[in-house]
Amino acid sequence: MATEIERKFLVVNDDWQTNVSESFRLVQGYLTQGGDRSVRVRTKAGGKAFLGIKSSANGITRKEYEYPIPYDEALEIIDYVAIKPVVDKVRHEVVVGDHTWEIDVFSGDNEGLVVAEIELTSEDEVFERPDWLGEEVSTDPRYYNMNLVMHPFSVWKNA
Repeated sequence: MATEIERKFLVVNDDWQTNVSESFRLVQGYLTQGGDRSVRVRTKAGGKAFLGIKSSANGITRKEYEYPIPYDEALEIIDYVAIKPVVDKVRHEVVVGDHTWEIDVFSGDNEGLVVAEIELTSEDEVFERPDWLGEEVSTDPRYYNMNLVMHPFSVWKNA
C-alpha cells in the first residue's frame, strides 16, 4: 500500500517565489462528494493525467494511490463526470534543505488561497521551516482539496 505523510501550511508572504525550481498547472475533478475519502482525476500541464484515490486521514497519514490514465479521457471525465467546480491551481516546487515543498496557488472559486505542502517519511520527521511558512492546517478539513470543491475558499475566507 502507498502511504502519504503530508503536512500542510498557509503561506504568509511571497519570498518562496525566488526559489521555484518548477511550476505547472493542475486541474482536479472529484468524483466523490464529501466524506473522508476521495477519488479524483487530475490533469497536469504537458498532457499527463492521473486517477487518484485517497483514504481518510489518520492525523497527517493516509493511504494514497495514483494511476496514469489517458489525457483525453481525463479531460472528458473532468468535463462530464466530475463535481463542479473543479480545483484549478498552479503548483510550484521549492527546495528547502533536504525537502521539496509544493506551493499551490489556487484560482477560480479558490482564488487567494496559497498552501504549502511537504511530504515526509515519518510523522515526526524534522524539516526546515522557511520564513514564508504560516499556520499549519494539516488536520483542518476545509483545506482538503476535495472540500474546496463543495466549500470554496471564496465563500469562507472572510467568515
